[in-house]
Amino acid sequence: MRKKWLIALSLLLLTLALVACSDDGDADDNHDDDEAKQEETEMPEPELDDIPEVVAQVNGEEISKETFESAYESQFQQAVMQSQMTGQEVDQDELKEQMIEALIGQELIVQEAENKGFEASQDEIDETLDELVEENGFESTDELFETLEEQGVDEKEAMSEIETQVKVDKLIASETGDIEPTEEELKEMYDEYVQQMEQMNEQSEEEQDIPSFEDMESDLIEQAKTEKEAETYETLVDKLQKEADIENHLS
Repeated sequence: MRKKWLIALSLLLLTLALVACSDDGDADDNHDDDEAKQEETEMPEPELDDIPEVVAQVNGEEISKETFESAYESQFQQAVMQSQMTGQEVDQDELKEQMIEALIGQELIVQEAENKGFEASQDEIDETLDELVEENGFESTDELFETLEEQGVDEKEAMSEIETQVKVDKLIASETGDIEPTEEELKEMYDEYVQQMEQMNEQSEEEQDIPSFEDMESDLIEQAKTEKEAETYETLVDKLQKEADIENHLS
């Protein structure tokens, strides 16, 4: 499965998925309970009054307020959901800093992919589009585009984003090189998984079966590749940051 290193489209799709989940089920039956919960717990709102029109400039390319707010609001929803489980209040200043750093890193990676001349064929674009449809639970590309259109993203803009994604994928692959994990690495990952499952079973009333190494091997290989590509991404961002002209207007 192709790795999605760009966050703008994936965050938007995640927001759509959250909305879809909230619309499913028996809305009428849960209405009274939802109102009671809202009365008991006041939901925090994203603090966006102080966001400048241009949040950052990366080698002369601007990251707009609109881009930041769209990404931040999606990330904020996730942070609120997590805070409800942990009881820890969302630190919006820290979250904003994390988001602008992520957007700056994303812009650096996109620029590097363009600078190195990576191209995206129509077949590669179509393949990535099909993966987005499948991963986000849509029935067809038409349904995906219709949903994006409702959120203010037209088909041309979405296709441009996907084309850039293909180029970034190629950049990361070229920088990562051979990422086939060794048998030793896979066994180590499996042992860690078994330990985690055993700990969970000790704390749970219902014991879950632990799959064999053979049953998990393909998933472990995919996980190992993902981790190596993520390390490549972070290493490349760090390198590019040292060479780039960056102005962060949120700091």
